[in-house]
Amino acid sequence: MNTRIAVAQIDVRVGDVDHNLNLHVKYARDAIAKNARIIIFPELSLTGYSLRDLVYDVTQTTYRDNPNFNELLSLSKDIYIIAGGVEETRRFKLHNAAFLFAGGKMQVIHRKIYLPTYGMFEENRYFLPGTSVRSFDTPAGRWGTLICEDFWHLAMPYLIALDGADIIAGLAASPTRLGGDQSGEPAVAEVNMEHHKTYARLLSSYVIFCNRVGFEDGISFWGGSCIIGPDGTIVEQAPFFDDAVIYADILQNEIKHARRNSRHALDERPEFVMKELERIDRSRH
Repeated sequence: MNTRIAVAQIDVRVGDVDHNLNLHVKYARDAIAKNARIIIFPELSLTGYSLRDLVYDVTQTTYRDNPNFNELLSLSKDIYIIAGGVEETRRFKLHNAAFLFAGGKMQVIHRKIYLPTYGMFEENRYFLPGTSVRSFDTPAGRWGTLICEDFWHLAMPYLIALDGADIIAGLAASPTRLGGDQSGEPAVAEVNMEHHKTYARLLSSYVIFCNRVGFEDGISFWGGSCIIGPDGTIVEQAPFFDDAVIYADILQNEIKHARRNSRHALDERPEFVMKELERIDRSRH
């Protein structure tokens, strides 16, 4: 089974949900025309990242009908759409979230687990952490979505793979500093790529990284989105610092061959990990 996916590395306007929604609709229509079955957008792609007090103006409710989502829901009958935004729950909690639109419905929401609050980051001031990580079915196979800092915690891709994900996707708004070297590969890109290749090899899964581009409040976002095969090789990569959409086919045979050629993902023993984690936790307390 081969399934074409699109990774949309876009620039968005901070706080301008209408403009950003129109971008999502445009790129989703383009992807449908190019026979993609899934399109993924960056972290907080509906709102922009540096929100601060704007966060309260851009929240989206998911527990009742939301007219802002109408066009995306309509398009999702032809293509799965994964987009980032600020979710407001029924009890008015705010989450940095990834929304999956599929079959005309909001199917899955991943709420970012690890909220960076150090250096330039201040997410804990505005968001509450998610409490679970789940994989789900897509035309490409079993899929798991994480958001940016989630990918920097070893347990997250491990857990999503144990939950059956053959494709692990990360939505990101990874920054560089304004005035940094934009002529070549930023140092942070090399570090991220090492992580993605390692996760892909160790988990025998596709790894998809969708990072945004553009500028906000003196911060630049470097792009470099990529699709890594289950053997750790780069299938497609977007340029640095420029808008781009990359396409690739997810090949189930590649996953099968990776797991047959190197059995470590198949031989994983979660019951052993659980036993040792419980022992470690008891010793700490």
